[in-house]
Order: sequence, then structure tokens, then C-alpha cells
Amino acid sequence: MTDRHSVTKIHQPDPHVRRILERAELEGIELIRFLYADHGGVIRGKAASRSRLAERLGTGIGHTVAMMAMNMLDQLQEVEQLGPVGEVRLVPDPSTFVPLPYAPGAAAMLSDLRLPDGSPWAACPRTFLKDAVAALDDLDYTLVAAFEPEFTLGRRLPDPSGGPDRLVPLDDSLCYAGLGFDTAHDYTIKLVRALETQGLHVEHYHPELGPGQQELSVRHAPALRAADNHVLYRETVRGVALRMAMWASLAPKPLADQAGNGAHLHLSLWQDSRNLFAGDSDVRGWFIGGLLAHLPALTALTCGSVNSFRRLAPRMWSSAYAVYGPDNREAAVRICSALGESGEPNLELKPSDSSANPYLSLGAVIHAGLDGIRRKLDPGDPVTVDPDTDPGRFPRLPSSLGEALDALEADEVLMAALGPLRARAYLAVKRSEAAAFQGHDAAFETFHHLRTF
Repeated sequence: MTDRHSVTKIHQPDPHVRRILERAELEGIELIRFLYADHGGVIRGKAASRSRLAERLGTGIGHTVAMMAMNMLDQLQEVEQLGPVGEVRLVPDPSTFVPLPYAPGAAAMLSDLRLPDGSPWAACPRTFLKDAVAALDDLDYTLVAAFEPEFTLGRRLPDPSGGPDRLVPLDDSLCYAGLGFDTAHDYTIKLVRALETQGLHVEHYHPELGPGQQELSVRHAPALRAADNHVLYRETVRGVALRMAMWASLAPKPLADQAGNGAHLHLSLWQDSRNLFAGDSDVRGWFIGGLLAHLPALTALTCGSVNSFRRLAPRMWSSAYAVYGPDNREAAVRICSALGESGEPNLELKPSDSSANPYLSLGAVIHAGLDGIRRKLDPGDPVTVDPDTDPGRFPRLPSSLGEALDALEADEVLMAALGPLRARAYLAVKRSEAAAFQGHDAAFETFHHLRTF
């Protein structure tokens, strides 16, 4: 959709604007992508030309409301208020401007979906996370977070038998093996440099368990920045691979019979420069209690695809039980030990992957944790064994997207936080995905997820 008529200008004086315009001119940036994540977890957007950038920083770019009713298969769902009539604006956040090292001549900004008059739109995922952060602010809390993603690196090749394309991993090296470092070295160095150039500071990297599987983590940040970082991370992982004639997939299970790709979510809660998750604090316990109480519903947002539930199985180190424990990597919530004298303890939510919309995922986690704090929910005793050694004793996570969506629809706290339009749209989009993959084989499922995420 092009903008041929005047629109209400969304006037927000910003110190970043002049710098952006100067950088675009000096660095030869021709197209600036305004990116957002939709209800299907897909990163989408439109791009403004440099010649129109000054205007678009104020007005945004016009966008049909219907796109928030599109699923990951590009099938438009019938959702009230998200049809052919209606317009929102893709309005970029100037503070997120980054040139894209893997796409010379292009830059990107993370964007909000706003109404034409500039006011927040009830189906904007980034606004959902902003509202959750505001709820933290009301209690003088600050949440610091980081996603810890895994992905599979290889090449996308035609199936010899005529089926969907398949991902052929770059190597078959062993977990953490030196050979894995060497095989992926050229790609990894380009990826690290591209991330650092965009302000995503790399923490650590290693070849993971599955063939071609990589894990590279970036430093934690305040909640909104952490979600923005994950969008840029996903785009960069795939963009660098494409420029090297490779294919990278962050899908939960791009190879049905191999290790899955998580995006574990690390969290710490702060007040007056104090980490409230340090020690055996009541606040940490209540926050965990909130996560566990809402975990079946949360899973619909943190593991938001059909493919996610191939990964969430017992004894896969991905969590299949709604339990917590200290450094227990089979628990849904792990209490992570501090690293070194200057390290800070944090919580790790393991049922989390990159098919989720990071704004909805992290926002929902915040609302669940706050509910635990407000109600002082007791998380019960920590679990210090693999819960699958006594499976009848511990509650299982949902085993399918449909089951998780049922739990979400029944969760009054999370449904109220989402709001009527966003909840209605999300459920419609995700139920359509569950129905679309039903009856198809694993090759069909893995293809559509590896090409999308």
C-alpha cells in the first residue's frame, strides 16, 4: 500500500533523527527497513527510501490492519477489526536505527504499529511489552533480560524424492567439538562482527549438540531492548548466511530427528540497584510461583508454533515439566548460579524458542511474574532431579500448540493483559496454524518452519 494522500503527522521530536538522516546520507543507505513481529512470530516490515526518510520518521508507513491476522503460512484469518478496512502506521523507533552490515545500502529500525493519529494500537506486540514494562515501573522494578538462541546452519537443497526442500547441515561435528568451531568459523566471525556493529554485544559462542547447530548469545539488556535485540539477531543470523550462500534456521525443530533450537529466556529483576533474584528472596520465589502458575498458558506465547512441541519432550534438556530447580536443565525454570565474583544470579525460562514473537513472549512472562508477586504465590519445593525419573509426580507442559492455546484462552490474567483484540487475533492465527499442519507429515512441517524462522 502506498501513501498518496496526506496523513496526520506523528510528531515526536527526537535527538536521534538528525543523526539518522546524516548517517543515511554519509553511509550511502538507500533503504531503511521498518521491522515488526506479527502474531505468527514472523518478522515483517516495509522499507522507506532515503529520499522520504525524514518524512517517514514522522508519519510512519501505511499498513493494513489485516496483516496482524496473517499466519506463518501467509493465510489471512477472519478476525473482527482486522479485515480489508482499516489502516495503521509502521512508526519506527529512531533509537533503534542500525545499518545492516550483511545488506550493504540498507538499515533497519524496530517499529510500533500505531493508529493514524499516532495513538497506540491495541494489536501492536511491541506496545504490549511496553505496557508490561510500565507495570514494572509502577512498582519501581526493572527487568533485565536476554534470549539465548540456538540455530541450525547448513544449505537449503531440493529433496531428491521430490518433496519439500530440506536443510542439509553444514557439518556433523560433535557437541562443543573443535571441528565444529573450524567448520563454521568464517560464518561465525562474520556473524559476530555484524552483531557487534549493530550494538548486540556477543557473550559466548559454541557449536551445539545437533548437526550444524550453533549457539551464540548476546548480552542482556532492559526488557524492550532485549526483545528488539532478538528481532535484529534473527534477521542477522539469516542475513549473514544468505550472503554466504548458506541457510540458517532458528526454527525449534528444523530437523525432526535432531536436537531442537531453543531461545532460553534469562531474567533478573532489579530495584534500587539491587538484584531481587539474588539469594533465596521472597520476590524471586513469588515470581517463580507466577511463572509456574501460568506456564501452560505462557507456553502458547513463548513456544508459539506447531514445531515448538516437537522440541518440548522429556529428556531433551528443553523442559517438559512445569517445575523449577537450581541449575536443573530439565526444569522449565532454572535458577542459574552466578558466574564469578561479579556475576548475578538469574532465572532461565527453558520453554522458549525463536518461533515466538519476542514482544508477546517477554511481555507475558512479565505479567505472569508480577501476578506471582502480587499474590505472593508459593512455587513449592525446588526439583533437584530429572523430573522424568518420576513423571507421575510432576505436571507436564502442554504437548501440542492446540493444548497450549486452550490453556491460554482459560487464563484470565494473561487474556486480560493481552486485551480483547490482541487475544482474539492471536488465538485465531495460532489455531489456524495448528489446523493447517494437522494431517501433514514431518517433512511438510519442518520445511515451512525452517523457511520462516
